[in-house]
Amino acid sequence: MTTRANWNYPTVVRFGAGRIAELPEALKAAGISRPLLVTDAGLAGLPVTRRVLDILREAGYEAALFSDVKPNPVSANVEAGIAVLRQGNHDGVIAFGGGSGLDTAKVIAFMAGQTRPMWDFEDIGDWWTRADPSGILPIVAVPTTAGTGSEVGRAGVITDERTHTKKVIFHPLMMPKVVIADPELTVGMPRFITVGTGFDALAHCLEAYCAPGYHPMADGIAVEGIRLALENLPKVAVEPDDIEARGHMMSAAAMGATAFQKGLGGIHALSHPIGALYDTHHGMTNAVFMPYVLVANRPAIEDRIKRLAAYLGLEPTFEAFLKAILDLRRELDVPHSLKDMNIDGSEHERIAEMAIADPTAGGNPVRLTKELALRIFDRALEGQVG
Repeated sequence: MTTRANWNYPTVVRFGAGRIAELPEALKAAGISRPLLVTDAGLAGLPVTRRVLDILREAGYEAALFSDVKPNPVSANVEAGIAVLRQGNHDGVIAFGGGSGLDTAKVIAFMAGQTRPMWDFEDIGDWWTRADPSGILPIVAVPTTAGTGSEVGRAGVITDERTHTKKVIFHPLMMPKVVIADPELTVGMPRFITVGTGFDALAHCLEAYCAPGYHPMADGIAVEGIRLALENLPKVAVEPDDIEARGHMMSAAAMGATAFQKGLGGIHALSHPIGALYDTHHGMTNAVFMPYVLVANRPAIEDRIKRLAAYLGLEPTFEAFLKAILDLRRELDVPHSLKDMNIDGSEHERIAEMAIADPTAGGNPVRLTKELALRIFDRALEGQVG
């Protein structure tokens, strides 16, 4: 891949193949001299992580590694990371990996100098103003998947083990100072993870575009992100070494996270409780719910979807876009129903109640009532799109 670029929106992004070699420069730019590299347990022992640690060591950085991070991170993971960070007197964090590693790393850096409990900084109203900004350590983010876009976000999603609910911890200074977006780091992803994270990026872009409110910049970014995802996700699923397509998927992921400051919606509101209760892959759960939520929201979004379909070169109808989503799911072996994910309906009342309380529910184009959440869940359970 020959494309290289330096972006300053929404933060400094060093994009391009091979740019992981610039990590020491990024640390210097962020003012970090004693970094703690935070990643998930599955990634910690892989060659890509050892390569990064070697790059740092050769540049004179003796980075410590923390990897006690679950696929759906919980508060205990954050607390353990804070203890390691403080014990090692680290002055910054390298957030390395997929969404779980990135989110946990960002919350560790945020909580490093706070005295209040983490849940006091949930993304509710102006709760973020409770934080002491001087206690927030700088972050350099290095994504190894193309899904969450957490590398360009100002929040982290952490599960509260007491209630089995996912909560968003937010502060503007959680935005990484520098991002290294190197598509070569995503080549080793298993197909399931490639597809799941790709659908997460697509869901972010799609829900941001459909969210109510006036934000034409977010809309424009979301629309192009949808195009990149639809065109390149099938390519990387078939040809994992296609660096150009991998790069486009990394862009789509960052674009989704940039756009969803406008809002998310029912896909995420329903996926979050499923992930918290059943520990499913977040992006794949989004992929399952996507067509069912689209159909439920049709009365409010049909005109927008028609414009989107036209931009994508499809027949400018809602049906054409819905068919494109269903075809993509089928092509990439996404489960068609919740039953296909081994989820039953025993918790559907609880899931509906959790969905309408989820912070993403407010961005749904149609008011997400418990009745509507139950209807979407039941249709997704049985695989009834229409």
